[in-house]
Amino acid sequence: MSIVQAEDYHVPVMLQECLEGMQLRPEGCYVDVTFGGGGHSRAILEHLASGGHLYSFDQDPDAASRAVEGEQFTFIASNFRHLERFMDYYGRLGQVDALLADLGVSSHHFDDMERGFSFRDEAPLLDMRMNNRAGRSARDILNEYDEAMLADIFYRYGELKQSRQIARRIVQARSASPLQRVGDLTAVVRPLVRPDQEKKQLSCIFQALRIEVNGELNALEELLESTKRVLRPGGRLVIMTYHSLEDRLVKNFLRQGDDSDDARIYGASSASWKLVTRKPITPSAEEIARNPRARSAKLRIAELL
Repeated sequence: MSIVQAEDYHVPVMLQECLEGMQLRPEGCYVDVTFGGGGHSRAILEHLASGGHLYSFDQDPDAASRAVEGEQFTFIASNFRHLERFMDYYGRLGQVDALLADLGVSSHHFDDMERGFSFRDEAPLLDMRMNNRAGRSARDILNEYDEAMLADIFYRYGELKQSRQIARRIVQARSASPLQRVGDLTAVVRPLVRPDQEKKQLSCIFQALRIEVNGELNALEELLESTKRVLRPGGRLVIMTYHSLEDRLVKNFLRQGDDSDDARIYGASSASWKLVTRKPITPSAEEIARNPRARSAKLRIAELL
Protein backbone atom coordinates (compact mmCIF):
# COMPACT_ATOMS: atom_id res chain seq x y z
CA MET A 1 0.00 0.00 0.00
CA SER A 2 1.49 3.30 -1.09
CA ILE A 3 -1.31 5.84 -0.91
CA VAL A 4 -1.58 8.62 1.62
CA GLN A 5 -5.21 9.60 1.91
CA ALA A 6 -7.17 11.90 4.17
CA GLU A 7 -10.24 9.90 5.15
CA ASP A 8 -12.57 12.87 4.69
CA TYR A 9 -11.04 13.98 1.39
CA HIS A 10 -13.46 12.03 -0.80
CA VAL A 11 -15.92 9.21 -0.23
CA PRO A 12 -15.64 6.69 -3.12
CA VAL A 13 -19.01 6.11 -4.79
CA MET A 14 -20.33 2.55 -5.36
CA LEU A 15 -16.99 1.16 -4.24
CA GLN A 16 -17.97 -2.51 -4.05
CA GLU A 17 -19.86 -2.37 -7.34
CA CYS A 18 -16.76 -0.91 -9.03
CA LEU A 19 -14.44 -3.54 -7.57
CA GLU A 20 -16.75 -6.39 -8.55
CA GLY A 21 -17.11 -4.95 -12.06
CA MET A 22 -13.32 -4.89 -12.48
CA GLN A 23 -13.03 -8.63 -11.67
CA LEU A 24 -9.78 -8.03 -9.80
CA ARG A 25 -7.06 -10.67 -9.79
CA PRO A 26 -4.02 -10.53 -7.45
CA GLU A 27 -1.55 -10.52 -10.37
CA GLY A 28 -3.59 -8.26 -12.64
CA CYS A 29 -2.75 -4.93 -14.26
CA TYR A 30 -5.24 -2.13 -13.56
CA VAL A 31 -5.73 1.57 -14.24
CA ASP A 32 -7.67 4.10 -12.18
CA VAL A 33 -7.82 7.20 -14.38
CA THR A 34 -9.46 9.35 -11.68
CA PHE A 35 -7.37 9.02 -8.52
CA GLY A 36 -9.04 11.91 -6.67
CA GLY A 37 -8.84 11.21 -2.96
CA GLY A 38 -7.44 7.74 -3.57
CA GLY A 39 -10.43 5.77 -2.24
CA HIS A 40 -10.93 3.51 -5.24
CA SER A 41 -7.18 3.13 -5.81
CA ARG A 42 -6.61 2.17 -2.18
CA ALA A 43 -9.26 -0.56 -2.40
CA ILE A 44 -7.85 -1.91 -5.67
CA LEU A 45 -4.35 -2.14 -4.17
CA GLU A 46 -5.70 -4.17 -1.27
CA HIS A 47 -6.62 -6.89 -3.78
CA LEU A 48 -3.21 -7.07 -5.47
CA ALA A 49 -0.32 -9.43 -4.77
CA SER A 50 3.34 -8.95 -5.66
CA GLY A 51 2.75 -9.54 -9.39
CA GLY A 52 -0.09 -7.05 -9.68
CA HIS A 53 0.14 -3.36 -10.51
CA LEU A 54 -2.07 -0.28 -10.45
CA TYR A 55 -1.54 2.90 -12.47
CA SER A 56 -3.51 5.93 -11.30
CA PHE A 57 -3.97 9.23 -13.13
CA ASP A 58 -4.85 12.68 -11.82
CA GLN A 59 -3.90 16.15 -13.03
CA ASP A 60 -4.77 17.86 -9.74
CA PRO A 61 -1.67 18.79 -7.70
CA ASP A 62 -3.71 18.20 -4.51
CA ALA A 63 -4.27 14.59 -5.56
CA ALA A 64 -0.60 14.15 -6.40
CA SER A 65 0.35 15.25 -2.89
CA ARG A 66 -1.67 12.32 -1.50
CA ALA A 67 -0.10 9.64 -3.67
CA VAL A 68 3.20 7.94 -2.93
CA GLU A 69 4.46 5.40 -5.46
CA GLY A 70 5.41 1.89 -4.43
CA GLU A 71 6.23 -1.54 -5.83
CA GLN A 72 2.65 -2.14 -6.97
CA PHE A 73 1.56 1.45 -7.55
CA THR A 74 2.49 4.12 -10.10
CA PHE A 75 0.94 7.59 -9.94
CA ILE A 76 0.80 9.57 -13.19
CA ALA A 77 0.32 13.33 -12.76
CA SER A 78 -1.57 13.88 -15.99
CA ASN A 79 -4.99 14.25 -17.54
CA PHE A 80 -6.45 10.88 -18.45
CA ARG A 81 -6.74 11.96 -22.07
CA HIS A 82 -3.05 10.93 -22.27
CA LEU A 83 -3.79 7.36 -21.12
CA GLU A 84 -2.55 5.65 -24.27
CA ARG A 85 0.74 7.56 -24.39
CA PHE A 86 1.61 6.66 -20.81
CA MET A 87 0.57 3.02 -21.12
CA ASP A 88 2.77 2.79 -24.20
CA TYR A 89 5.64 4.31 -22.20
CA TYR A 90 5.20 1.70 -19.47
CA GLY A 91 4.85 -1.14 -22.00
CA ARG A 92 1.25 -1.90 -21.06
CA LEU A 93 -0.67 -1.36 -24.31
CA GLY A 94 -3.15 -4.19 -24.76
CA GLN A 95 -2.26 -5.63 -21.34
CA VAL A 96 -4.58 -3.85 -18.91
CA ASP A 97 -7.14 -6.13 -17.25
CA ALA A 98 -9.56 -3.40 -16.19
CA LEU A 99 -9.85 0.36 -16.21
CA LEU A 100 -11.88 2.42 -13.75
CA ALA A 101 -13.10 5.98 -14.36
CA ASP A 102 -15.09 7.85 -11.70
CA LEU A 103 -15.97 11.05 -13.53
CA GLY A 104 -17.38 12.87 -10.53
CA VAL A 105 -15.78 15.96 -9.04
CA SER A 106 -14.18 15.12 -5.69
CA SER A 107 -15.99 16.30 -2.59
CA HIS A 108 -12.75 18.11 -1.78
CA HIS A 109 -13.17 20.34 -4.83
CA PHE A 110 -16.65 21.44 -3.79
CA ASP A 111 -15.68 21.90 -0.16
CA ASP A 112 -12.48 23.84 -0.86
CA MET A 113 -13.96 27.24 -1.69
CA GLU A 114 -10.60 28.48 -2.94
CA ARG A 115 -11.13 26.28 -6.02
CA GLY A 116 -14.37 28.04 -7.01
CA PHE A 117 -16.38 24.90 -7.89
CA SER A 118 -19.23 25.67 -5.48
CA PHE A 119 -21.86 28.31 -6.16
CA ARG A 120 -21.99 29.36 -2.53
CA ASP A 121 -21.79 33.15 -2.56
CA GLU A 122 -19.04 33.27 0.05
CA ALA A 123 -16.74 31.29 -2.24
CA PRO A 124 -13.87 33.45 -3.53
CA LEU A 125 -12.40 33.52 -7.01
CA LEU A 126 -14.04 31.84 -10.00
CA ASP A 127 -11.45 29.21 -10.91
CA MET A 128 -12.79 25.66 -11.52
CA ARG A 129 -9.55 24.30 -12.99
CA MET A 130 -8.85 20.68 -12.08
CA ASN A 131 -5.20 21.56 -12.52
CA ASN A 132 -5.13 24.96 -10.89
CA ARG A 133 -1.59 25.63 -12.06
CA ALA A 134 -2.34 25.73 -15.77
CA GLY A 135 -4.95 26.68 -18.32
CA ARG A 136 -7.84 29.11 -18.47
CA SER A 137 -10.03 29.69 -15.40
CA ALA A 138 -13.79 30.24 -15.26
CA ARG A 139 -13.00 33.88 -14.51
CA ASP A 140 -11.09 34.15 -17.79
CA ILE A 141 -13.94 32.61 -19.77
CA LEU A 142 -16.65 34.77 -18.23
CA ASN A 143 -14.72 37.97 -18.90
CA GLU A 144 -13.21 37.14 -22.30
CA TYR A 145 -15.66 34.99 -24.29
CA ASP A 146 -18.11 36.86 -26.49
CA GLU A 147 -21.86 36.60 -25.96
CA ALA A 148 -22.43 33.91 -28.59
CA MET A 149 -19.67 31.69 -27.19
CA LEU A 150 -21.02 32.00 -23.65
CA ALA A 151 -24.56 31.20 -24.80
CA ASP A 152 -23.27 28.11 -26.60
CA ILE A 153 -21.49 26.86 -23.47
CA PHE A 154 -24.58 27.26 -21.28
CA TYR A 155 -26.82 25.62 -23.87
CA ARG A 156 -24.56 22.67 -24.77
CA TYR A 157 -23.00 21.90 -21.41
CA GLY A 158 -25.69 23.15 -19.02
CA GLU A 159 -28.70 22.34 -21.22
CA LEU A 160 -30.20 25.68 -20.16
CA LYS A 161 -33.08 27.07 -22.20
CA GLN A 162 -32.30 30.63 -21.06
CA SER A 163 -28.67 30.37 -22.21
CA ARG A 164 -28.84 33.48 -24.40
CA GLN A 165 -30.32 35.63 -21.65
CA ILE A 166 -27.65 34.41 -19.20
CA ALA A 167 -24.87 35.22 -21.67
CA ARG A 168 -26.33 38.65 -22.39
CA ARG A 169 -26.54 39.58 -18.71
CA ILE A 170 -22.97 38.44 -18.10
CA VAL A 171 -21.64 40.58 -20.96
CA GLN A 172 -23.64 43.58 -19.74
CA ALA A 173 -22.43 43.15 -16.16
CA ARG A 174 -18.76 42.72 -17.00
CA SER A 175 -18.77 45.91 -19.08
CA ALA A 176 -19.20 47.76 -15.79
CA SER A 177 -16.87 45.60 -13.72
CA PRO A 178 -15.12 42.25 -14.37
CA LEU A 179 -16.65 39.17 -12.76
CA GLN A 180 -14.07 37.97 -10.25
CA ARG A 181 -15.83 36.10 -7.47
CA VAL A 182 -18.52 33.45 -7.26
CA GLY A 183 -20.90 35.99 -5.74
CA ASP A 184 -20.41 38.27 -8.76
CA LEU A 185 -21.71 35.55 -11.08
CA THR A 186 -24.62 34.38 -8.93
CA ALA A 187 -25.79 37.98 -8.48
CA VAL A 188 -25.90 38.40 -12.27
CA VAL A 189 -27.75 35.18 -13.11
CA ARG A 190 -30.17 34.82 -10.17
CA PRO A 191 -32.85 37.08 -11.72
CA LEU A 192 -33.03 34.59 -14.63
CA VAL A 193 -33.38 31.53 -12.40
CA ARG A 194 -36.71 30.25 -11.13
CA PRO A 195 -36.75 30.44 -7.31
CA ASP A 196 -38.14 26.91 -7.00
CA GLN A 197 -35.31 25.58 -9.21
CA GLU A 198 -32.48 27.84 -8.06
CA LYS A 199 -30.15 25.10 -6.83
CA LYS A 200 -30.64 22.94 -9.92
CA GLN A 201 -30.20 25.77 -12.42
CA LEU A 202 -27.18 27.28 -10.68
CA SER A 203 -25.67 23.80 -10.67
CA CYS A 204 -26.20 23.62 -14.45
CA ILE A 205 -24.53 27.01 -14.96
CA PHE A 206 -21.51 25.99 -12.89
CA GLN A 207 -21.39 22.57 -14.56
CA ALA A 208 -21.27 24.20 -17.99
CA LEU A 209 -18.38 26.45 -16.97
CA ARG A 210 -16.47 23.58 -15.36
CA ILE A 211 -16.82 21.43 -18.48
CA GLU A 212 -15.53 24.26 -20.68
CA VAL A 213 -12.67 25.15 -18.34
CA ASN A 214 -11.38 21.59 -18.20
CA GLY A 215 -12.34 20.39 -21.69
CA GLU A 216 -14.07 17.49 -19.96
CA LEU A 217 -16.12 16.01 -22.80
CA ASN A 218 -13.25 16.14 -25.30
CA ALA A 219 -10.97 14.50 -22.75
CA LEU A 220 -13.59 11.80 -22.11
CA GLU A 221 -13.89 11.08 -25.84
CA GLU A 222 -10.10 10.69 -26.09
CA LEU A 223 -10.07 8.42 -23.04
CA LEU A 224 -12.79 6.17 -24.41
CA GLU A 225 -11.04 5.76 -27.75
CA SER A 226 -7.80 4.89 -25.94
CA THR A 227 -9.42 2.08 -23.95
CA LYS A 228 -9.74 -0.03 -27.10
CA ARG A 229 -5.95 -0.15 -27.41
CA VAL A 230 -5.05 -0.19 -23.72
CA LEU A 231 -7.30 -3.01 -22.50
CA ARG A 232 -6.59 -6.64 -23.35
CA PRO A 233 -9.33 -8.67 -25.07
CA GLY A 234 -11.77 -9.51 -22.31
CA GLY A 235 -10.61 -6.52 -20.26
CA ARG A 236 -13.20 -4.54 -18.35
CA LEU A 237 -14.17 -0.87 -18.66
CA VAL A 238 -15.87 0.34 -15.48
CA ILE A 239 -17.06 3.92 -15.81
CA MET A 240 -19.18 6.12 -13.57
CA THR A 241 -20.90 9.27 -14.85
CA TYR A 242 -22.76 12.01 -13.01
CA HIS A 243 -24.71 13.93 -15.64
CA SER A 244 -26.57 13.18 -18.86
CA LEU A 245 -23.92 14.57 -21.22
CA GLU A 246 -21.26 12.17 -19.92
CA ASP A 247 -23.62 9.23 -19.69
CA ARG A 248 -24.92 9.71 -23.24
CA LEU A 249 -21.37 9.87 -24.58
CA VAL A 250 -20.36 6.68 -22.75
CA LYS A 251 -23.54 4.82 -23.70
CA ASN A 252 -23.16 5.65 -27.39
CA PHE A 253 -19.49 4.72 -27.36
CA LEU A 254 -20.18 1.30 -25.87
CA ARG A 255 -22.84 0.61 -28.48
CA GLN A 256 -20.46 1.23 -31.35
CA GLY A 257 -18.37 -1.42 -33.10
CA ASP A 258 -19.00 -3.45 -36.19
CA ASP A 259 -18.51 -7.13 -35.45
CA SER A 260 -20.13 -8.39 -38.65
CA ASP A 261 -18.55 -11.08 -40.87
CA ASP A 262 -18.09 -8.59 -43.75
CA ALA A 263 -16.27 -6.12 -41.55
CA ARG A 264 -13.91 -8.80 -40.29
CA ILE A 265 -13.20 -10.10 -43.82
CA TYR A 266 -12.31 -6.67 -45.15
CA GLY A 267 -10.39 -5.65 -42.05
CA ALA A 268 -12.80 -2.85 -41.22
CA SER A 269 -14.06 -4.19 -37.94
CA SER A 270 -13.61 -1.80 -35.04
CA ALA A 271 -13.34 -2.90 -31.45
CA SER A 272 -16.72 -3.82 -30.01
CA TRP A 273 -17.99 -4.31 -26.51
CA LYS A 274 -20.00 -6.84 -24.57
CA LEU A 275 -22.24 -4.91 -22.22
CA VAL A 276 -21.98 -6.40 -18.76
CA THR A 277 -24.65 -3.97 -17.55
CA ARG A 278 -27.51 -3.41 -19.99
CA LYS A 279 -28.81 -0.65 -17.74
CA PRO A 280 -26.58 1.48 -15.53
CA ILE A 281 -26.14 0.58 -11.88
CA THR A 282 -27.21 3.31 -9.48
CA PRO A 283 -26.39 3.83 -5.79
CA SER A 284 -28.61 2.30 -3.12
CA ALA A 285 -30.84 4.47 -0.99
CA GLU A 286 -28.56 3.72 1.95
CA GLU A 287 -25.47 4.98 0.09
CA ILE A 288 -27.25 8.15 -1.01
CA ALA A 289 -28.27 8.78 2.60
CA ARG A 290 -24.62 8.43 3.67
CA ASN A 291 -23.23 10.38 0.73
CA PRO A 292 -25.80 12.64 -1.01
CA ARG A 293 -23.31 13.51 -3.76
CA ALA A 294 -23.66 9.93 -5.03
CA ARG A 295 -27.31 10.42 -5.98
CA SER A 296 -26.73 11.17 -9.68
CA ALA A 297 -24.08 8.49 -10.30
CA LYS A 298 -24.57 5.89 -13.03
CA LEU A 299 -22.17 2.98 -13.38
CA ARG A 300 -21.70 1.19 -16.70
CA ILE A 301 -19.53 -1.89 -17.19
CA ALA A 302 -18.41 -3.40 -20.49
CA GLU A 303 -15.96 -6.03 -21.70
CA LEU A 304 -13.72 -5.59 -24.73
CA LEU A 305 -14.26 -8.29 -27.35
